[in-house]
Amino acid sequence: MRLLLPPSETKRDGGVGGPIDLELLALPELNDARRELMDEVAALAADHDVAMRALKLGPRQSAEIERNRRLHDAPSMPAIDRYTGVLFDALDAPTLSAAARSYAAETVMVHSALFGLIGALDPIPAYRLSHDSRIPGIHLRQFWRPRLESTLAARPGLIVDLRSEGYVHLGPAPVRENSVFVRVVSVGDDGRRRALNHFNKTAKGAFTRAVLESRPTAESVDDLIEWARVAGFGLDFAEETDHASGVRELELLA
Repeated sequence: MRLLLPPSETKRDGGVGGPIDLELLALPELNDARRELMDEVAALAADHDVAMRALKLGPRQSAEIERNRRLHDAPSMPAIDRYTGVLFDALDAPTLSAAARSYAAETVMVHSALFGLIGALDPIPAYRLSHDSRIPGIHLRQFWRPRLESTLAARPGLIVDLRSEGYVHLGPAPVRENSVFVRVVSVGDDGRRRALNHFNKTAKGAFTRAVLESRPTAESVDDLIEWARVAGFGLDFAEETDHASGVRELELLA
């Protein structure tokens, strides 16, 4: 099983690891692309005002430019510890058991706009780049989509896509029997199911944490749905089971 998580705009500072070493990241076939984009993002940071506009930052976010300027020499930490925000607060990676973190290294990938798909424990620096950032000369969707589509298509086993739509567009999961997109919904008093925004991230973080601590053997979508039922999660096929990308869709009740 492979869980695909979105990144977060917010990240912890610091780290106890050395500067980024691309050879330590999962999916080494992406390293040339990672290196190219890192160089462009770091170069962009040399012009503060241009970088602020390209990254769509406000006056209080100017420190993000310094993060990008130091990409190549800043300290690193595991990706799931680096990211903060609603989803990662609910996941609460630093408090996971050692067994759960080891399982995360095998099953969880975070989709970074800068590094592409990375492993949960891959050591990365703090940075700022979003799926809709504008890097001169690089269109992120055109840059990443063909690379990540082929990378994901080559991954065997069950793929559970918990990413936001913006990151799905940068590299859709393969359309196949054991590939699903998860949407978080609530059931209203009228019985209708409605997609959630803010609480969708909390639900995804809690769901991911439960998977990591439980470490289910799920080889199929039906296996995952059955595990979720036992674990106390409402998870089932959506009434319209095809996501816009063509991937089957599941609904997670919040």
